[in-house]
Amino acid sequence: MSPATRSKKQPAPIFVPYDPNTAGVPVVIAPSLLSSDFAWAARELARCRRAGARWLHVDIMDGHFVPNITFGPPVLKKWVAAEPDLFYDTHLMIEHPMQYAERFVEAGSGLITIHVETVGRPRRELRALRRLGVKAGVVIKPRTPVREIQSLLDEVDLVLVMTVEPGFGGQALIPSTLNKVRELDLIRRRESLPFRLQVDGGINAETAEMAVAAGADVLVAGNAVFANGDIAGNLRALRQALARIKPT
Repeated sequence: MSPATRSKKQPAPIFVPYDPNTAGVPVVIAPSLLSSDFAWAARELARCRRAGARWLHVDIMDGHFVPNITFGPPVLKKWVAAEPDLFYDTHLMIEHPMQYAERFVEAGSGLITIHVETVGRPRRELRALRRLGVKAGVVIKPRTPVREIQSLLDEVDLVLVMTVEPGFGGQALIPSTLNKVRELDLIRRRESLPFRLQVDGGINAETAEMAVAAGADVLVAGNAVFANGDIAGNLRALRQALARIKPT
């Protein structure tokens, strides 16, 4: 089932490609549901929406590619039913992502990202994701160099640079990973490519500024959004931090 056949109440997800001509693109803060209170999932989703979040990040872990297990398509389907107007960015941290991709699309994913470390023919897999009717992205871990995905950059809607080792929330950002963000931003400017640049791991009011200054335009934030239960206040603090960044 394609996104167009889902609930009629759900508008087409707003995914604005990077504009290599103007470098003008809105910075998105995507709350990571891994850090939310699962006991009150519907409430957490509604509070994100009321606080202005429109893009949510969903971490799928299998206990093999990463040493943790999270949730599967049935859970995502319930979340989408509760808040169908939000954009669900699904990060597959699993060993065989294409075995499950269609089920996550059917559950309501608007974007699926797969790790280059888990697929043998990534260009083919990215095209297969597009045929399912979703945006397609590629992910690299902190130790994976940009050259491993450079030939794919004309095929992707988004590149996710992990700024921590995948598998657990609450880690501190690894500063050296921002060098890869800078490299990717330089490539997309030089080659006029429209992919968006996402970072995930250790994002807070301080590191958000660093990540955006490096070229990131989608920030996945977990503890920084859900800590202490003040989702609206935490998102406000992140936006205020981004407002302090001076244009280059």
